[in-house]
Amino acid sequence: MKFTLFLVGLISFSSIALAQEQEQEQQDERFTIDTPVTLDFEKEEEVVEKKKKKVKKKVYYGIKTKKGFTRKGYGDRVTYELFYFLKKGEKPQTFVRDVYWFDYTRKEIRKTSPAGFDAKKGVLLHGPYKRMQNNVVLQEGIYYKGTRHGRWLTYNRDSVLTDKEKFFRGWPKESVVSYYDPGERKKMKEITPIEFGEKEGFYYRFYENGQMAVSGEYHWDQKVGDWTEYYPGNKRKKIITYPKEPFDKENKPYVKVEWNDKGKEVYRNNKGN
Repeated sequence: MKFTLFLVGLISFSSIALAQEQEQEQQDERFTIDTPVTLDFEKEEEVVEKKKKKVKKKVYYGIKTKKGFTRKGYGDRVTYELFYFLKKGEKPQTFVRDVYWFDYTRKEIRKTSPAGFDAKKGVLLHGPYKRMQNNVVLQEGIYYKGTRHGRWLTYNRDSVLTDKEKFFRGWPKESVVSYYDPGERKKMKEITPIEFGEKEGFYYRFYENGQMAVSGEYHWDQKVGDWTEYYPGNKRKKIITYPKEPFDKENKPYVKVEWNDKGKEVYRNNKGN
């Protein structure tokens, strides 16, 4: 009986997936982040046609996908995940913090950094997603090439909405992007991740030629871990180490290692070793 209900849910998921995509595209139009073209953040182009075009199945944002699902737990605790993934393998964006992909070997959805994605073991999620238990939706949203995109909703087992978030290809909607050329928006200067009014996620600053100048991570509005500075030629200049956890008053930031512009190490602090 439970498996029958799951099949019904799976069919329903397929039938409304296209409608969700159309709704999502409308939501993208209201997205407020100042998105840089250089990161492929441009909003999807709308083609207005006199004749209504037939919508292709399993195609989201113009990309072909395959359908999949996972099953975990036992008895009343069985949880299903219904999702789509890229038909052709692609590498994730390098600037986002979290990447979601289906691991063939583990037969589960994994969340890692872009560097943690293994194209030999899995493929990026792309398209509508639902997590269900006892035919009750616990979470729903949509992925874009392995990143959370658009509106994401989380419910408890009584179908009460407990959380609502909105993303644009992996970036929280409040993220701030600045440019050297504000009018044309081709030369990115800085990306500051903002979530719920606080800095949260990876931060990047660039030289005017597009090369990395500074990179690091914020957590709860605080700098954490290693922050790296670069010379204009893309060689590392300095690594400043901040506490691993925010609001850690016992450990103070310190210069971990420093190089000259020739790439030669000129200073090292072995405090963390």
